[in-house]
Amino acid sequence: MNGHGSDIVRAAWERKYIARGRLYGRAPRDLPPLPAGSRVLEAGCGEGKTLAAMVLQGWEIVALDFSRSALDLSRDNPQLVAVDHVLADAAAIPCRDEIFDAVFLNHVTGHVPEPVRAIIAAESFRVLRLGGRLFFREFSAADFRAGTGIATGHSTRVNGDGILTHYFSRDEVIRLFSSLIPVSVSEERWHLKIQGKILPRAEIAGVFMRV
Repeated sequence: MNGHGSDIVRAAWERKYIARGRLYGRAPRDLPPLPAGSRVLEAGCGEGKTLAAMVLQGWEIVALDFSRSALDLSRDNPQLVAVDHVLADAAAIPCRDEIFDAVFLNHVTGHVPEPVRAIIAAESFRVLRLGGRLFFREFSAADFRAGTGIATGHSTRVNGDGILTHYFSRDEVIRLFSSLIPVSVSEERWHLKIQGKILPRAEIAGVFMRV
């Protein structure tokens, strides 16, 4: 992502992981029923929260993140010794073409500037095998945080910690992965209680296939 703001994005995440360590404690969503032995890429693995569930599926996993601090936290987890951790950028995946049965992009694409989103989508397409599936999850424009922080573009905000977040619409996600066939793209909504207030949360979840 060099030249597209990646250094700023990477520095913000490094500061956050160095300051707070493991950031996310919520259990991951249900994983898709991929066969044991499937070769899987999790791009933007963070500290490895979802990986801990993935390893139980018997998949061959490559975990990629551009934050050295996040990757170190994931490597330190004894449950994840069989995972191949790679310090790299989701916009420049250091793998050959058509190698993965599945690519997971969970809260990765929404944290980069607009030009980089298309690059990540193209790289994910490149490394997917024919018949392979891409699993996408990002915050929706209906999420309460879509109105917080400093606006830096359409449905894009930067918080006080310097983390950029883009809030997607369903149609926008379908356009982003137009080289793939959409299997399902839906908005998922729930509510969260924060300091006595009930606030709406919303994500776009998508499954795409390479044909």
